[in-house]
Amino acid sequence: MEVRIAENRAEWENFLRNQEWSPFLQSWNMGDVYESLGQEVIRMEVRDEGEIIGVCQGVVVPARRGKHIAVQYGPLTAVRDQCSAIRVFAEELKKIAVEKNCAFVRMSPFWPAKNSNCLSTRCAFLEHQPMADVERQHNSLEESLKELGFRDAPLHMLAEHVWYLNLEGKTEEEILAGMRKNTRNLIRRSEREGVTVEVSDDPVRDMEIFLKLHDETRKRHGFTPYTDEFFEAQVKEFGSDKEAFLDRVPLAAGVERMPLDSAPCEESHSRKAGGAVMYIARLNGEPVSASIHMTYGGETSYHHGASTSKYPKCYASYLLQWTAIRDALKRGDKIFNFWGVSPEGVKKHPFAGVRTFKTGFGGELLELMHCKDLAVSKKYWLNFAIENFRKWKRGF
Repeated sequence: MEVRIAENRAEWENFLRNQEWSPFLQSWNMGDVYESLGQEVIRMEVRDEGEIIGVCQGVVVPARRGKHIAVQYGPLTAVRDQCSAIRVFAEELKKIAVEKNCAFVRMSPFWPAKNSNCLSTRCAFLEHQPMADVERQHNSLEESLKELGFRDAPLHMLAEHVWYLNLEGKTEEEILAGMRKNTRNLIRRSEREGVTVEVSDDPVRDMEIFLKLHDETRKRHGFTPYTDEFFEAQVKEFGSDKEAFLDRVPLAAGVERMPLDSAPCEESHSRKAGGAVMYIARLNGEPVSASIHMTYGGETSYHHGASTSKYPKCYASYLLQWTAIRDALKRGDKIFNFWGVSPEGVKKHPFAGVRTFKTGFGGELLELMHCKDLAVSKKYWLNFAIENFRKWKRGF
């Protein structure tokens, strides 16, 4: 078993898209996004007898509170030899962090938490492996990280309570039936009131619409947003083949598509293709809600959303999400990921408001292992103190 710098994009993508979960944040394209913003990206792979059994993409973050390597929803490893591969990755990350004068390594693995209901779903994926074996494997991963010096981070880096909708084998009618009654009513009300939803054929061109709504949303809720440059880089890197991609996206009935300048692409759409899809909801022609959904590895992720408060009785965001769900169904996607929600029963939480909105569409909660830190210098403890204060201040 050996670790090396990854150089083959196709092999990386093929491995990642065939795992139990394929988070787009570990995709090669996502690394390209950060590189386009001037950040250093580290792509590593572990091979056993020449075969890839794990991938790990990290970004060197030059934060003032402490330079560090951030691993977003990774590493991803094959089922066999998980602990061995994770150990190899961790040791190499520590070595690189020291070489680059980083204070710590921050890893936010996409692994179900110890008490997560989703551990049981892994049994079917792992060829009906007994639940006890799955739990032992999970405990071994936790113990391996602890032995390597990892500790719980003061704050999470990414959502650790993820709300997702399983689309496999379901019809539109079944999904509607699984929604909260109020959610169904607000979708239908939006349709009656003339809200229209369109898919942008050029998210870069229409980024101004999204950014204007997003700035209003940010000010309304008081959160720290991604930069405008990040949004633009993300849709550019994932939308480089946007004309071909969007022409292959089947839209829900009654949804408008902006005309394409290029001729239609005849190639059939693969459910594992990836891209950035921008939805824009309008009321009387005025943009009132917008989103950026990522499609990757058979999963559609509701990654960014924005809306105006100008029309408080307009519920366009409900119709927008329903449109995205229907499109995901028609693509053959297996998962619709709403991303972060607050833990169940926790009212004092920054995500408490969006939990009501997202869970109304039906679905399940996936609890992920908490973010882990590996200190590699004394500078880490300053960051540790600062983030503990921020944790208290933000209500986490």
